Amino acid sequence: MNTEIMQTDLQGMKLAGRGKVRDIYALDSHLLIVTTDRISAFDVIMPNPVPGKGEVLTRMSAFWFGRMEDIIPNHMVSTDPDEYPAACAPYRELLRGRSMLVKKAKPLPVECIVRGFLSGSGWKDYSEGKAVSGITLPAGLKESSRLPETLFTPSTKAADGEHDMPISRSEMENLIGRELTDRIIRTSISIYERAVGIAERAGIIIADTKMEFGLLDGELILIDELLTPDSSRFWPKDDYAEGRPQKSFDKQFLRDYLISIGWNQKPPAPELPAEIIAKTGEKYREALRRLVR
Repeated sequence: MNTEIMQTDLQGMKLAGRGKVRDIYALDSHLLIVTTDRISAFDVIMPNPVPGKGEVLTRMSAFWFGRMEDIIPNHMVSTDPDEYPAACAPYRELLRGRSMLVKKAKPLPVECIVRGFLSGSGWKDYSEGKAVSGITLPAGLKESSRLPETLFTPSTKAADGEHDMPISRSEMENLIGRELTDRIIRTSISIYERAVGIAERAGIIIADTKMEFGLLDGELILIDELLTPDSSRFWPKDDYAEGRPQKSFDKQFLRDYLISIGWNQKPPAPELPAEIIAKTGEKYREALRRLVR
């Protein structure tokens, strides 16, 4: 894998934005998304990169986009720098393996979260007696329990440094309309349930995942990333047991470490020990090894 990359600065190309992980450059009707090795937790970017992480996320997103095309189109055009516009040519080696040329869509202002198991913020709300994104769940569920049915639990898309906030279906309808909300919910659940079947055969439980959608010429498409260790909870199937936290192949390991040291989940983030960086990278690579063959 390439040398670690914390940030890119591609001279002569127009920087359209920097997310928590991705640097985005404008190329006429397309965007160039460069996936760095930055990692965030609790919506705060860590000061240390995880070497090779950007390549894992790019390969995994491309894998899943390809397997969902009959459900919904996506923004991916190519992951091969040799096929990118001429402006990218000086940076081909830097871009190789960690970039994606995509169609330029208008992002929708919601994060689309699908849950098959009770974990993370969903478990926190449930254990405090609260509804989960406006959905009241039956009594008697435990941490990591399989949910009676797949849930769609949207949230806001917060500005950098702020936390996404859960919203209800009716609040999502107020933001983007009922018809689009209905279609996104059906599509998100279809994607999740297909992915669950693929992952189970690879020995992985997908507990939940987050997707993003956009509009291109009025048509709904998938954008950003899809079913990566950054946007999903991946649990080893052979170690699963409800009633406790699970081992994982995702960034939960990093979150657990940050909670253990008492960090207040606000900038600045603490420096990460080499061992934590290395183990996080190992978990990401293991998810890739199992899923993308």
